[in-house]
Amino acid sequence: MEALRASSLPSFTYPLISRTIFEKPIIQIPLTKKVISSVPINLSKNAKFKNFTAISPTVLSTEESENSSSLDQETEAENREEKFDWYAQWYPVIPICDLDKRRPHGKRVLGIDIVIWWDRNDNEWKVFDDSCPHRLAPLSEGRIDQWGRLQCVYHGWCFGSSGDCKFIPQAPRDGPPVHTSKKACVAVYPSCVQNNILWFWANADPLHKDIHLKKKPPYIPELDDPSFTNMMMSRDIPYGYEVLIENLMDPAHADREGGKPLEISLQKLDINGFIAKSTGNSKFIPPCLYYSFYSLGGDPSKQSTTSVGTTEEPASPVPQKRALLIFYCIPVSPGNSRLIFASPRNFGVWIDRVVPRWIFHIGQNLILDSDLYLLHVEERKLMDVGPLNWHKSCFVPTKADALVVAFRRWLNKYGGTQVDWGTKFSRLLPPTPPREQLFDRYWSHTVNCSSCSLAYKRLNTLEIVLQVVSIASIGIVAAGKQGIMSAAARNTLVSMAVLCFMASKLLSHFIYKTFRYHDYDHAFR
Repeated sequence: MEALRASSLPSFTYPLISRTIFEKPIIQIPLTKKVISSVPINLSKNAKFKNFTAISPTVLSTEESENSSSLDQETEAENREEKFDWYAQWYPVIPICDLDKRRPHGKRVLGIDIVIWWDRNDNEWKVFDDSCPHRLAPLSEGRIDQWGRLQCVYHGWCFGSSGDCKFIPQAPRDGPPVHTSKKACVAVYPSCVQNNILWFWANADPLHKDIHLKKKPPYIPELDDPSFTNMMMSRDIPYGYEVLIENLMDPAHADREGGKPLEISLQKLDINGFIAKSTGNSKFIPPCLYYSFYSLGGDPSKQSTTSVGTTEEPASPVPQKRALLIFYCIPVSPGNSRLIFASPRNFGVWIDRVVPRWIFHIGQNLILDSDLYLLHVEERKLMDVGPLNWHKSCFVPTKADALVVAFRRWLNKYGGTQVDWGTKFSRLLPPTPPREQLFDRYWSHTVNCSSCSLAYKRLNTLEIVLQVVSIASIGIVAAGKQGIMSAAARNTLVSMAVLCFMASKLLSHFIYKTFRYHDYDHAFR
C-alpha cells in the first residue's frame, strides 16, 4: 500500500474508536522520540531478537534461504510462554466524525456484533452487544427514544446507559417488575474516545468495566495536534486482517515495476509488536496499529538515534516538515476486515481546510481498489496451504519483504498463527462474490462516511436539477408560438437543454464510479 501512502499527501500529488474521553492520555506514542505502547510488556527470559538490515533485491545465500523457509519450524520450537490474548485488547471501531448522534450504528469487530449509540444523558458514546435480550433482534436497527434511551423497534424494549432494561411495553404496570431481571439486560463493552476514534474493549465481563484506568489504547499525539492535519477515512475490505496488514507493510509494490532496492532494518520483535527502519521509522503495535513516520527536509547528520531506533533532531528555528501514515487494521470476520487511515502532516494544512474530505477519498478508494482482487484471491490460496506453511509456499528471497516476514513471525509465535475467532466461525472463508459486489463502494464506504454520503446526496440532487432544466427548456420551446419567441431565444433554450442533459449524464457516470462501483483493470492502467 505504498501507493496509498504517497497519494495521501496532497502536497506531493493530487488528493486522491469504558466511557471516558481522554483529554490528556497517559500512554503516548511520541513519534519523534521513544515509541511507547499501551500494551503491557511481559517478556520471556528466553526472548531473542534478531537485528538485520535488508537490502533489496539482493538474493540471500543458500543458508539464509533455508533459514527463511524454515521459520515456521523455528516458531514451533521457540518459547511459547507468551501468548497474545486477542480478547484483552482495545480495538478501534470508527472515526467519531462518521457517527450520527441521532441514530444507533451497527458494527462488527473480531466477530463481535456491537451497536454504537450516543447517550445524551451521560453525554458519551456507548457500545452494547447488538442483540436484544428479548428475541435477539439487532438493536442497531432501533432508535434513540425521546428520553435518550436505546430502543429495540421489534417490541419496544428500552435500555439505559448501563445496559439495564428501563421499560417493557408488554409487561403490566401493576405486575412484577420483570424489566429489572438480569436476563433483561444488554451486555456493555468498555469504550472510550481517543484520537477522534471510538475504541472498545473486546470483553464485556463486568471485571473489565474500569479497564480504561489500567490500560489505554495506543495514543498518537499528532492526531490531536492542531498544527497537523487530521483527516480520516474508513472502509470495509473484502479480504482478511492478516492480508490487509501485509499489504500495508509491503513497500515493494509501489509502482508498476515492483518497486526498487530498499534498506529495511528490523530492530526489535516481541509480543508487543516490532520496530523497523526503512525510508521512515515504522512500528507495529498489535493487534491493529501500524504506522510510519517521515521527516522531510531534515539533515541526517544532525539526527541522533534513540534506544528504540527512532530519530530525533535538535531544536531548530525552522520547523521541520513531518508526515505520518497511520493504519488501523481491524479484524471483522474471516475474509473481511476494516481499515481506518489517517495521514497527519504539519505542512499544507490549508489544503485540508479548503478541499472537502470526500475529494481525498476518491483517490484513496481507487488505490485500495487497485489491490483488492489480487489480495482477495491471494488470501484463498494462503488458506489452502495453511498459515504455518506460509514461509514454504511464499518465496521471499530478498529482504524487501522483511516487514511482511516479521509480521508473519509475530503472528506465528505470539498470535496463534491467525486471528482467534473463538467459536463464532468455522475459519472457512466466504465464497467469492460477483465482481460488482467485490468492488462495491456504496456499502463498504459511502454510507458509512459522513462526507461522502452527504456529497452523494447533493450530487444526485444536482443531477435531477439538470434534468429538470433540460426538459423544461425543451418544453418552453415546444409550447412557444412562432413569432412570440425570437430565433435567438429558441436556439439558446435548445442549447441549454442539450448542455444540461449532457452534464447530467456525465455527472451520473461520475457519481456511479465514485460512490457506488468502480472496477479496476490493471491491463489498461
